[in-house]
Amino acid sequence: MESSLLPLPGRMGSSARAEQVFAAQTQTLCQQPLSPSSLSQSAARIEEAAARQGGGRGRTRCNRPPIIGAHGAGCPLHFNPAMIPEQRNHVATIENIPAEAITASPTLLQRIRKVFTRELLLSLALGQVLSLLICGIGLTSKYLVEDFHANTPVFQSFLNYILLFLVYTTTLAVRQGEENLLAILKRRWWKYMILGVIDIEANYLVIKAYQYTTLTSVQLLDCFVIPVVLLLSWFFLLVRYKALHFIGVGVCLLGMGCMVGADVLVGRHQGTGDNKLLGDLLVLAGATLYGISNVCEEFIVKNLSRVEFLGMIGLFGSFFSGIQLAIMEHKELLKVPWDWQIGLLYVGFSACMFGLYSFMPVVIKRSSATAVNLSLLTADIYSLFCGLFLFQYKFSGLYLLSFFTIILGLIFYSSTSTYVAQDPRVYKQFRNPAGPVVEIPTTGQVEPSVTYSSLGQETEEEAHVRVS
Repeated sequence: MESSLLPLPGRMGSSARAEQVFAAQTQTLCQQPLSPSSLSQSAARIEEAAARQGGGRGRTRCNRPPIIGAHGAGCPLHFNPAMIPEQRNHVATIENIPAEAITASPTLLQRIRKVFTRELLLSLALGQVLSLLICGIGLTSKYLVEDFHANTPVFQSFLNYILLFLVYTTTLAVRQGEENLLAILKRRWWKYMILGVIDIEANYLVIKAYQYTTLTSVQLLDCFVIPVVLLLSWFFLLVRYKALHFIGVGVCLLGMGCMVGADVLVGRHQGTGDNKLLGDLLVLAGATLYGISNVCEEFIVKNLSRVEFLGMIGLFGSFFSGIQLAIMEHKELLKVPWDWQIGLLYVGFSACMFGLYSFMPVVIKRSSATAVNLSLLTADIYSLFCGLFLFQYKFSGLYLLSFFTIILGLIFYSSTSTYVAQDPRVYKQFRNPAGPVVEIPTTGQVEPSVTYSSLGQETEEEAHVRVS
């Protein structure tokens, strides 16, 4: 059978040797296994070989029959456009997506479970435990002042600092290495001394303010600690907040205002208010010192240890409160009619205060100083509920409304996490030299990270900076 012939470029009168070379190149190309994508390349090579053979036109013989499938799509010398497989664009539409691949929108119950996680509920519960401890502190103080006329706020704080000293300072004293009491004092004794004085005076100023201003003023102005903590956390701890955090803070303050309004409506005892301006200034000063103390506490417990903070507070707090007690309250102590009931009230007060100081760093480490102070807003409501049975307070539905409003604000605040923007200028005076130190890169792209201060970790869309 005669093989098929194709007209190829050639030159009339060329030598037989050139014809043989051209035929060999063509046959070699035909015998190579070709894929559909190389058809046009193979044809171009044959054309190029024919062009080198001569400028005229001639014909050459293909030694293989045009069997489609031998090369995957036929010989390129018998090129047929029908041999090229059709390229189709497959567009995914809703009709050709499998039914199991289409996920339904989350139900209301699933969305509620996503918000009310185990971490959120645990954080709310821990914050309310702190509020109950403050409620116990307030009740015992009220009994001491009103029933037994024992007005000794410095002595009560002194008892708490003594307990902290006996438990935590002695723990530091028996430790070895860099966490030993003497090693800590050698590096940063003056910083803890200032912090101890701040903590003592914060407690004293707020308690003293009750003698000059009204209960309503103390409750309202004591909320000043929240913006103080927000600002100090922003500038010194470099915490960055989202819009939902500010909404949560606003809702909590709204609930606190609702409680104060209920006190006014039911005619709850408002205090004498002999020098209201002085009392208000004392509350603002005490709230500011509370904010400074809480932010320092958050930095220490998250970068150093809870035992170190409480041990140093116990050491310097007992020392300076003892001096203040000897100067200001030694006469008041002599007037106290000591008996077993007063002793039991002092023990109850000291136990609640010691539990508050010991437990608060745990909650702050899990959340933040801001979240803890928002949780403590419910302490006045717990005291009011106890007063309904103990002191025959009048009840108002606004108290329940204020309680649930504060809880709602806490949920808003705690449902999303904050993040920390690290700055190389942030000082690390409190950091232990023996601890692991991570170098902060001064150049290069900032790496996104997730933060510490909320209930769960979230991947942020913003470019955050890693905490050293």
